Amino acid sequence: MVRALAAGGELLGWWAALTLLWIVLIGPVDTLERVVGAGAGLVAAAAARGARRAVGDR
Repeated sequence: MVRALAAGGELLGWWAALTLLWIVLIGPVDTLERVVGAGAGLVAAAAARGARRAVGDR
C-alpha cells in the first residue's frame, strides 16, 4: 500500500513538473495545447519513473 502511494506520488510529481514545463515553453496556450501537454507529460512521467527505477535497482 505504501509502495503504491509512493509510486503514485512520484508519477504525479513528474507529470506536474513536465506538464508545467511544456506549457511554459509553448507560450500562448489554448485548450488543445493544454490537453496535448498533459498527455505528453504523462507519457514522459512514466518514462522518467521507469528510468529512475531501472537505475535505482542496480
